[in-house]
Amino acid sequence: MLGKRAKTILETCELKKGVFQDIFFLLLLSLQYIFIFFHQRTSRLQNQLQRSHGITSPISLTPPKDLDCIQTQKLVEALKPFGVFEDQQESNHRLVVLDKLSKLVKEWIVELGESKNLPPSTIASVGGKIFTFGSYRLGVHTKGADIDAVCVAPKHVERSDFFQSFFDKLKHQKQIKNLRAVEDAYVPVVKFEFDGVEIDLVFARVSMPTVSSNFDLGDDSCLRSLDIRCIRSLNGCRVTDEILRLVPNKENFRLALRAIKLWAKRRGIYSNVLGFLGGVSWAMLVAKTCQLFPNALASVLINKFFLIFSKWDWPNPVFLKQPGESDLNLPVWDPRSWFPLKEYEVLS
Repeated sequence: MLGKRAKTILETCELKKGVFQDIFFLLLLSLQYIFIFFHQRTSRLQNQLQRSHGITSPISLTPPKDLDCIQTQKLVEALKPFGVFEDQQESNHRLVVLDKLSKLVKEWIVELGESKNLPPSTIASVGGKIFTFGSYRLGVHTKGADIDAVCVAPKHVERSDFFQSFFDKLKHQKQIKNLRAVEDAYVPVVKFEFDGVEIDLVFARVSMPTVSSNFDLGDDSCLRSLDIRCIRSLNGCRVTDEILRLVPNKENFRLALRAIKLWAKRRGIYSNVLGFLGGVSWAMLVAKTCQLFPNALASVLINKFFLIFSKWDWPNPVFLKQPGESDLNLPVWDPRSWFPLKEYEVLS
């Protein structure tokens, strides 16, 4: 009798032991999944910060509130009467004009290759491309605003060709008006009105035999052996793309920048020619605000913009990223070593 009872007790203990082992195993498994989840979430956040938010940690990652959404929509409505947004028809017209200009450029580059007796096989692939930059490329241009663009041509095209034969080609286009060249500018430019759209076109000649449709201006190697004027021409597009790459949310950035640009223009302080800030400078300040408040909507970003830069310790520079090193032997702006440069070079 006692033996049976002892056996029953032992079996019960073994059963409970098995249950406890199962529970313990499930608990360990749950903890493991929780650890993996939080590790992956932390890694994603760290990667997001490293990828999008520049060199300083965000001040706040707070998501938008309902009131922020309401205020941002009110901001959009408040901006509309000032011509800050163009309609779809005007937007499509700009694309048509840019496409026509691109065809003119490619046609001219081929004609130039033929006049310089390039082999037919080379002429067939010389290419050429138009890149926009400035407010249009940023996506913050207003109704009737001009378009800044750069004509990128292969190595058989000289700067003198651009200001002579291409200028002459533009002269004979019926849709082009108010054509003029400013060759002695810091960045030499041809200005004209193409079917109602004002365009400022600069020129860059790269040291390659062809400029294909997928030519990448972000590749530093395209700057190798270039004339300084060509580098300045390419920098407009490169800087614009880099600003967009460094903001966490492009749409929030664009709306906030539209509002700040309008404010600056109406206060008479939107002009680097007059010693104030120009378009790129305002864009960089708004981009910095976006980095510090990556989840904020435009209505909040505008408030933070004035809060941050009214208290900024000037003349400390505003960095969106660390100045990079390059093996191209080109000057890189650095606040510790810019003094030897001519004043106009720094301000331009």
